[in-house]
Amino acid sequence: MTELDCAPPEELRVPVPGGELAVLRWPAAAPGAPVVLALHGITANGLSWARVAHHLAGRATLVAPDLRGRGGSGELPGPYGIAAHADDMAAVVKELGLGRVVLTGHSMGAFTAALTAVRHPGLVSGLLLVDGGVGFPVPTGMDPDELITAVIGPAMRRLSMTFPDRDAYRAFWQSHPAFAEAWSPWVDAYIQRDLVGAEPELRSSCRIEAVRVDGIDQLGEQVLGAVHRLPRPTVLLWAERGLMDEPQGLYDEQRLAAAQLDPHLVRPERVPGVNHYTILVGDEGAHLVARRLLTEAGLA
Repeated sequence: MTELDCAPPEELRVPVPGGELAVLRWPAAAPGAPVVLALHGITANGLSWARVAHHLAGRATLVAPDLRGRGGSGELPGPYGIAAHADDMAAVVKELGLGRVVLTGHSMGAFTAALTAVRHPGLVSGLLLVDGGVGFPVPTGMDPDELITAVIGPAMRRLSMTFPDRDAYRAFWQSHPAFAEAWSPWVDAYIQRDLVGAEPELRSSCRIEAVRVDGIDQLGEQVLGAVHRLPRPTVLLWAERGLMDEPQGLYDEQRLAAAQLDPHLVRPERVPGVNHYTILVGDEGAHLVARRLLTEAGLA
């Protein structure tokens, strides 16, 4: 694929406490089609779901907000935290008249999707978790800030950097091991949405405080426990490889066993050949995610 071959999304503004949330929407081809509400990761934005929207191919509407403190919602103030995002998602569903949705999330977005399903079960007709949503044992003796840096250090460092132009930001990401074999116009559009400011001092739209608060909140009992209290069964698609394309992913069989998941509530499925990012923005990963979302929507 050499160019984006699906229509750009509509961009909507949804009132939430403190301002307006930016929301991207790829409409279905026919009225009355199912709606997917898709939540991005901790330093990402809604355009990370564009390739999944492409593979949905108009069979379902995909709605992907920029979460509070990121992308087009970067100027929204706190309170931050996973519960705040969950309640923002309830506002999106109500304001846009979406009815019951297939809810999905990637990375931090999966934790948010799980908590949204727990806090607002009447909104959810289906649920899919993508490389997130399940906690696992963490090293002892580390404070929350150290732990966040250990897991998403390169992403955190980016938030305090400036870039002279968009080509420099593109080069920064192209050198990232996770994208070495997976660069595409889809990835480029997604990372460019993150930039704000003016040359020669472009920077990420992500608020460091939002990322810090959300990252620490993911370690709390309320968020970690959501996956054990889901109102309906779900599948967890987990990437074989990690954030830096290392062989150890966020999950493996041992970590998932340690999580003591209810097998009737959460069914983990390993996705080979993808890393934490390409399970969503790579072509094979996005195709699989789209297919599973259509299954959740009753369109297998």
